[in-house]
Amino acid sequence: MGTLRYVNEQSASVHNEASTTSHSTKQGTHAIVFMPEISTTHAGGTMRLGKRRTVLKDRECKIAKLYGSPEYFDERHRHRYEVNPKMVPQIESKGLIFVGQDTLGQRMQVFELKDHPYFVGTQYHPEFLSRPFRPSPPFLGLMQAANAVFTKK
Repeated sequence: MGTLRYVNEQSASVHNEASTTSHSTKQGTHAIVFMPEISTTHAGGTMRLGKRRTVLKDRECKIAKLYGSPEYFDERHRHRYEVNPKMVPQIESKGLIFVGQDTLGQRMQVFELKDHPYFVGTQYHPEFLSRPFRPSPPFLGLMQAANAVFTKK
């Protein structure tokens, strides 16, 4: 929810009518929309669930480095909303860069805020695969940044 909230906030600075279909029924450009295959009238059994692949657009971005710079990685999902693909170019023009996408390049999975030490958002839930002595890479990066260990390489 935090990732989608931030994307909505960022898009509001780009487009005055930006909103989310989860909180607004008014017409306009929604930054956050129901996923096309999801029912907007039934709540049960309508989420995107399970392990999904994230393909990295930039293998030098922070999240890629934390995962070991692979072409892709798999994480667990649980959501029914997504970033509106029509808004991506406008949002990215203001510095929020979508560095990870689904295998078709249509769903935004990971973003980073340009020129920030560690502002990373994920559409997936890194806590699902995180363990006490094997933290998920996004959590490890947060801890490293909090301890001033994470550096741009």
